Amino acid sequence: MDAVRYMRRCLELAGKGVGHVAPNPMVGAVIVRQDKIIGEGYHRVFGDPHAEVNAINAAGDQRLLKDATLFVNLEPCSHYGKTPPCSKLIIEKGIRHVVIGAADPNKLVDGGGIDMLRKAGCHVETDILQDDCIRLNRFYYTYHTRKRPYIILKWAQTADGFISPSPEQTVTGTVRWITGEVERMLVHKWRSEVQSIMAGTGTLLTDNPRLTVRDWPGKNPVRIIPDRRGRLPRTLNVFNEEADTIVFSTSTGEEGEHIKYVGLSSEQAPLSEIIGHLFNTGIQSLLVEGGAALLESFITEGLWDEARVFTGPITYVSGLKAPSLPCNPDESLVVSDSRLDIYLRR
Repeated sequence: MDAVRYMRRCLELAGKGVGHVAPNPMVGAVIVRQDKIIGEGYHRVFGDPHAEVNAINAAGDQRLLKDATLFVNLEPCSHYGKTPPCSKLIIEKGIRHVVIGAADPNKLVDGGGIDMLRKAGCHVETDILQDDCIRLNRFYYTYHTRKRPYIILKWAQTADGFISPSPEQTVTGTVRWITGEVERMLVHKWRSEVQSIMAGTGTLLTDNPRLTVRDWPGKNPVRIIPDRRGRLPRTLNVFNEEADTIVFSTSTGEEGEHIKYVGLSSEQAPLSEIIGHLFNTGIQSLLVEGGAALLESFITEGLWDEARVFTGPITYVSGLKAPSLPCNPDESLVVSDSRLDIYLRR
C-alpha cells in the first residue's frame, strides 16, 4: 500500500478547509480497503464534524472498516471539545490500522490520540510526510509550540527598491499602486486565510485602507491597529463595521460592537504586548501589511515566520526605501507583471 500517495490525498483534502476551520487545524482523512479508497473527508468548518468522522460516514457499509486503514495528516484528537474524540470513534468502528502524518502539538492531545489508539490494539504508523503535514498547519504548530501567532510580513516595492514615493510624487487622496489587480486579488486571498491583519498608523493615515477581503470569497480578518498615541480619527475605513478592529494604545477610545481598545503599558516596545494579547485570545495567524517602520520593527525583533514581497515593474527614483531581510528568498514566482519572493525564517 502506497502510504505516501494516500497521505498526499489527505493533505489535498485538508487544504480545502483553509480560512474556515481556525483555530482548529486543517485535517483530511482517507479510508483505504484492499488498496482502494472507500471513504474520505475533511474538516470543513470550525465546530462541524472532524475529518475522521466525515471519512467514516462516507465509507458506507461500516462493516468494511474492520479491515481498512485510516490515513490522516494529523493525530486524531483524544479529548472532548465541540465534538467527541475522533480516536474513540476510530476504536469503536473497529479500524485496526491508522497512519498518521504528524503528531498534534496541542497540549490537549500531544500524543494522547496515538496512545489511546495503541492501547486499544490499533497498529499506528506515524511521521508519514511529516514536514509537509506540519507546513500545511504551520499557523497551528507555531501557535502551540512558540506560544504566538504565525507572522507573515507582506509588502510591495518598486523595481528600484522603494516602498512608497517621495512627498512630491504623492497626490493627496490617491494611492499610487506598485502592483496590478492580479497581485491585489492574491493579497485578498491571503487575507481570507489568516485570522488577523495589521497596518501601522502612517499607512492608515496615508492610504486609508479597509484591510478586508473584497476581491476573494472568505471571512474578513480581525484588524489589529497599533495606535500608541491615539492619533487615528474614527472616520478611517478600519473603524467601519465590515470587520472587527482591536486598537492597541496607551490612551482609550470609544468602543463599539466592532471596536475594542486594549491598553499598552509602554510606548517603547508594544509589539511583544500585542503579540502576547493575540496569543491569549486564540489568534493563530497575523498578516502585517506595513508600513516600512512597522515591518522593520518586526524584522529587527525577529518576530516573523514568512515574508511575501512583490517587486513591481515601476520605479520611484526617490522615496522611502523598502525593508530588507537578512536572508535570500526560498522561492520566487512571477505574478502578472510582478515578481513575488517568498522568504521563510529558519
